[in-house]
Amino acid sequence: MSEIRYYKGKHKVKVDTESVGYLTIEAIEDFEDVVDDEKITVKKGERRIVPVSDVHKQKTFPPMVKEHAYELEMEKKLKRLVAEEETKEGKTKPKP
Repeated sequence: MSEIRYYKGKHKVKVDTESVGYLTIEAIEDFEDVVDDEKITVKKGERRIVPVSDVHKQKTFPPMVKEHAYELEMEKKLKRLVAEEETKEGKTKPKP
């Protein structure tokens, strides 16, 4: 097979074999991986069996983290309240 792909979208690997739902990959570069909350250093040339879903054909970046809808709503509410207070203060201030 010997295709060049990207493990987790960022680490260059070579796909050796493919079976049902899993790929055997060989690392082309050194990288650190997290398996079961444990950091593992993968050396160049080391082989691993990984799920197909972790290997991509092109280099990708993870999607940007979106803020929670509640936080965005509260931010809008705070801005509106601040604007209202500023307009009230502007109206009640006496002119010198």
